[in-house]
Amino acid sequence: MNAPQEIASNARLQAVLAALPETAHAIGKDAAQREARRELPWEGFEIFRRSGLGALRIPVEWGGLGGSLEDLFEVIATLAAADSNLAHALRLHYDVTEVLRLSPRTPFNDVQIERVRAGEIFGGASTERGTSRPGEIETRLVRDGEHYRVSGRKYYSTGTAFADYARINVLDETGEHVSIMIPVKRDGVRIIDDWDGMGQRMTASGSLLLDNVQVFTTEVINRGSTTLVGRHSGALRQLHLVATAAGIVRNVVADARQYVIDHGRPVMHSPAPSAREDHFVQQVVGDLSAHSHAIDGLVRENARAMDRSADAVRAGRPEADALVLQSALATAKTQLVVSKLALHAAERLFETAGASATSRVYNLDRHWRNLRTIFSHNPLLHKARVVGDYELNGVTTHLTEGRVF
Repeated sequence: MNAPQEIASNARLQAVLAALPETAHAIGKDAAQREARRELPWEGFEIFRRSGLGALRIPVEWGGLGGSLEDLFEVIATLAAADSNLAHALRLHYDVTEVLRLSPRTPFNDVQIERVRAGEIFGGASTERGTSRPGEIETRLVRDGEHYRVSGRKYYSTGTAFADYARINVLDETGEHVSIMIPVKRDGVRIIDDWDGMGQRMTASGSLLLDNVQVFTTEVINRGSTTLVGRHSGALRQLHLVATAAGIVRNVVADARQYVIDHGRPVMHSPAPSAREDHFVQQVVGDLSAHSHAIDGLVRENARAMDRSADAVRAGRPEADALVLQSALATAKTQLVVSKLALHAAERLFETAGASATSRVYNLDRHWRNLRTIFSHNPLLHKARVVGDYELNGVTTHLTEGRVF
């Protein structure tokens, strides 16, 4: 790429990022009330499609924006501050684009890259209910002439209702783990909004039904969770959740500020003439702001570590393995600390006011519910144990297997 092309490409990226606050504002319009009414963010996804942000991690030379992971996680946090459901529901899309960025060019990958460039969004599912252990898969491809058919039921299909294509983990004829990439509107595909979690209620994280769905041979790819790319993208999916939490805490601070200014009253025994002048209220809001600042810093540093590992993997550098391990460790540590800071902030929010703040009209409890749901994705106690085992004994088993732990 020559200098004028590089300047033009960087200007394009900066223009999209500069428009992010306006994009987030449009996406977040009436978000708290929509959460209370449990309305899925269909319009928000149309706004996202038009923003160009879906191609953020696709390299410039492939027609994308060429943004860094530091850029990506700032985008996720900013969108989550507006609507945490939409930000969370983009998790698989950015996992797919990261894998595309770091993998060799193939006819299959070229098709997906073109789809991303066209503004299309990826969703998908892996988990199945009713298996003996989490992570086990029973859905299997069945040969149908030159191609395949598949039937089964998936759950936790986060974001797939809003997507154009779904990456679904299945077994092939020999029992090997593979993935298929199919249009969500193909005959036999049905997405059911039956997610009944207390938080992140509009992520469309419910069931994905496959009823004798045709799958072409060109839509089947091998899975490689233990490869460097697979290990890196596994950590990326975890930091995506943390960045979503960072955005929620930004929203906690914004809601605290707005409530105090617009609705707050000093407590009966306070000498302050208004809630905003009450020293204890000021202390609480200052504490919330500091928590948000610390969380943002942790996510930013973690993203920079992941940028280093991603660049090393893409360039095929010998230190890539060590850097991927370090970014996985950083992500685990970040998740452990942010979970505590974020949940404390969501609970502490209610110290800015009395019982009036618990009114459903403000829907302030959504922040704690959403954060608790996000941090229930993986057992944090086990994550701490894994980090401790590494620090004490150098054990890397769960850090290098590329699976969620």
